[in-house]
Amino acid sequence: MERPILASMDIDAMRHNLTRIRELAPQTQVWSVIKANAYGHGFAAALKGLALTDGFALLDIQDARYLRENGWKGPILLLEGLFSADDLKLAFMLDCTLVVHTESQVAALETFDLTQHQAKPRPIYLKMNTGMNRLGFSPSDYRLMYHRLHAAGYAMHHMTHFANADRVDCLPSVGSQYDLFNEAITDLPGDTSTANSGAILWHRTVLGEWVRPGIMLYGASPSGSFADIAHANLKPVMRLSSEIISIQVVKKGEKVGYGGRFTAPEEMRIGIVACGYADGYPRSASDGTPVWVADGGDTSNGVICPLAGQVSMDMLTIDLRAAPLAKIGSKVELWGKHIPVDDVAQSAGTIGYELLCALAPRVPIQLVV
Repeated sequence: MERPILASMDIDAMRHNLTRIRELAPQTQVWSVIKANAYGHGFAAALKGLALTDGFALLDIQDARYLRENGWKGPILLLEGLFSADDLKLAFMLDCTLVVHTESQVAALETFDLTQHQAKPRPIYLKMNTGMNRLGFSPSDYRLMYHRLHAAGYAMHHMTHFANADRVDCLPSVGSQYDLFNEAITDLPGDTSTANSGAILWHRTVLGEWVRPGIMLYGASPSGSFADIAHANLKPVMRLSSEIISIQVVKKGEKVGYGGRFTAPEEMRIGIVACGYADGYPRSASDGTPVWVADGGDTSNGVICPLAGQVSMDMLTIDLRAAPLAKIGSKVELWGKHIPVDDVAQSAGTIGYELLCALAPRVPIQLVV
């Protein structure tokens, strides 16, 4: 019998989230960001759930190859461009759109022989650093790079990335970055792509022609608070579930787990769940982190039981006082429909992005269509 842990990917929820993005940003086209193996959800899930996207955005050219080999014929955007000039031929063979953010990339594109790849002008998104200070050209250098690539025969478009779209009243602000970006591209033709999930949710005056949603496609929040996205009516896509595999009755004052972090305040039942940090559950999760438990045989009803004790490699322990009917074999949800991944992340001092991306390869994945 297989270990009971499972990550279920709700394809209808993914479709729903893409539809909500189109409703929130109706005048734009959508680059669906599926880097990091579709934020841990898998490319197979993304190809099904996001089949109606306008394009996919990712990092690795081998992931672009996977999309092509599995039937995707639409646009593919390589968000960090190429890491070697040797990959240019493959990128164009796969019909990828490149993001360009360094002078060395510009130089490689200038010297590349386009004669075998000129059925149409090769699209380029030139990236501007407007305050993120991570990738991109300064506004003062941007126009020169634009003209160099335009003269070399490329179809030019514009991109920047907001540092604080998930927040308000901070510097650099979304508005100031957007103004700087627009000033620098004055009179330069091309589409613009500026808005990440946070901008789509909370700053819809700065969207550009192409938006780049990531975390919201998967039903989690860019701010780290699920309450912040309630207005968007997004649905969680990933459900991490398992079962209780053992129950211990501990006396008042007894310790639970490595280091004895949890002390029983009274005689109580402790449920042992088949999930640990080697599955991607955060070891840093504190006592009290919510876990949903089916109390009895009816899996449609359940209660929240708090984490009780240090998460170990393969198991975690929960306080079953709120679930008197729970038994060995009772279903448990670590995050998903009943427990937002953002709530678990907050208890672990991190963000939902990290937990979704950290799903371990040993966890079986099921697509729920």
